[in-house]
Amino acid sequence: MPKDDTRILYNGDCPVCSVEIDHYAKYSQARALPLVYDDLSDCDLARWGVSRDEAAKRLHVMQGGKIYAGIPAFLVLWREMPRYRWLAWVVGLPVVRQVTGVIYDDALAPVLYAWHKRRDARGAG
Repeated sequence: MPKDDTRILYNGDCPVCSVEIDHYAKYSQARALPLVYDDLSDCDLARWGVSRDEAAKRLHVMQGGKIYAGIPAFLVLWREMPRYRWLAWVVGLPVVRQVTGVIYDDALAPVLYAWHKRRDARGAG
């Protein structure tokens, strides 16, 4: 699997998401890491096989033709960045992965998505 096949789909309209992904993008660009960042607002979502609404619900990463969402997506992303490999290792531990999955899937992602829907309803992005 070629490294340049790693793409990150994120919600650039989400203030929290964009700050985090902007950090990762600057880090990977400074190190010439072969990662591509796709903002769901201006990319071909058909390539991802998700709707805009589905894409806004959680982070997605495509690697080797496979799409990961949520914590598995973060693990793929972090493993591609030397500074964050330790984090991928820790979060990838079975119990930690289960706990972080619950926190992300049941608390953090739904809150960020609800915030996104409110901004959309107001026409703010």
